[in-house]
Amino acid sequence: MKMKAKPGEQASVVRKLGIVGGLGSLAGGDLFYKLVKSRAVLEDQGRYHFLFEQHPFKDVLLPLDKDASMTSRKFYVFQVCKSFEDSGFDAVMLPCFASQTFRAEIEQELGIVVLDMMAALTRHVRLSVQPGATLGVIASDFVRHCGLFEKHLGQDFKLVYPDVPTQAGLMEAVYGVNGIKDGHLQGVPLEAVYQACLSLQAQEATVILPGMTELSLVCAHLQRRGVTVLDINEIYADFATLDQAQPRSLPFKLGIVGGVGPAATVDFMAKVVANTPAGKDQDHIKLVVEQNPQIPDRTASLVRDETDPTMAMYATCKRLESAGANAIAIPCNTAHAFVERIQAHLRVPIVNMLNETVEWILHAYGPGKAIGLLATSGTVQSQVYHQAARRAGLQILTPGVDYQAMIMDAIYGPRGIKAGFTEGLCKEQLLLAAEHLCELGADVLILGCTELPLVLEHCAAFEINGHRVALVDPTKILAMKCVALAQRHSCVGARRARDEVDAVS
Repeated sequence: MKMKAKPGEQASVVRKLGIVGGLGSLAGGDLFYKLVKSRAVLEDQGRYHFLFEQHPFKDVLLPLDKDASMTSRKFYVFQVCKSFEDSGFDAVMLPCFASQTFRAEIEQELGIVVLDMMAALTRHVRLSVQPGATLGVIASDFVRHCGLFEKHLGQDFKLVYPDVPTQAGLMEAVYGVNGIKDGHLQGVPLEAVYQACLSLQAQEATVILPGMTELSLVCAHLQRRGVTVLDINEIYADFATLDQAQPRSLPFKLGIVGGVGPAATVDFMAKVVANTPAGKDQDHIKLVVEQNPQIPDRTASLVRDETDPTMAMYATCKRLESAGANAIAIPCNTAHAFVERIQAHLRVPIVNMLNETVEWILHAYGPGKAIGLLATSGTVQSQVYHQAARRAGLQILTPGVDYQAMIMDAIYGPRGIKAGFTEGLCKEQLLLAAEHLCELGADVLILGCTELPLVLEHCAAFEINGHRVALVDPTKILAMKCVALAQRHSCVGARRARDEVDAVS
């Protein structure tokens, strides 16, 4: 539902709110009604776009006893919330106290806010009730057992609950065959809830707090009988219309175009892990990898004008982008000949391994160094490393024809690295080509194909028949850059969170 502005009025920036239905159909519908008729919405009808989404949920009829399983409910809530995120909504409302027990767990896996119903209730209580007061809580066995109210209000208020027989009658009144959840809002169910409220008042509760969203359906009846009971749907609706800082600081997620080649992808991922400062599993970087070996060969396209890999690379990048990647890494040197064509059509940056490698060499070894390039013929002919080196004031040296053929055989040959070999002929060929570049004057050698570090490792001082040379692994440089981006992202997010806290306080 989208509320339109009246003629002559200037609409505010639209706020799109999704409402998860199906966890209690009548209570969810009641929230939607109270949201639409809230003062903020009526005063600025052009601002709000609401969508109430309800799907079949197989466990909806199960009573919320203290041992109730939340697995199906979690999956249902996540699926509906994800559909809201994919549709560009700003936030989600989750009108279910049992689901609020895992709200943060769901939100952690999303890029949008799931509005905290307990935060809404806590805010209202602290604004309207004196600290130290006794509060009565009417909640399901599950919510009571989870200690949800103790977590949010237990430090500032005394909380009391119905006794065991009254609680049992309350559960039947709400969730039973002819209960409030099924629309029976008068008679026996209402009387059972009323008796539960009286039992709380007898324990000196000055306010009755709802721990069941169904309580909103009979809230007006109870209030007319003199019970001071809060309407959670009204409170939650008002909370949703507040101007809150919505953008979330999500963990950094790195997208990886894999399969170019497959072993090099695994090697790159291992280097990301190895270069991440972490004390536990959760400190590592989120990775989303599409291992797509069917991307056409990059060298074959550049050297022999075979199938262009641009479309396959672009499609892979778009899927990584859709998966929430903050940046994309392509652990393939030759593929970078196609990056410029793709980048302009993406919303997230591709971390340019070649530029990062050249800049790292400049920083580590200074200007004026001659750089030898061990790479595929496609990378050499594309001149992508040459261009990056020229911008940095460095000189690139490439092997002679025979030595370049050795490198190609070491990579693509029947006993080459792509065929699974890392010792023997392929290594001998690479060492001969490396020695040749040293004789041409190279001080630093770039292992400019991501298969090469599987044979020769990154090394500051490598000896080749009397020649002392540095071996630089672009895959490792790319991994270190991606780790640095993740750390910077984390620092910015933490700083933003502190700023928001300071603004509130």
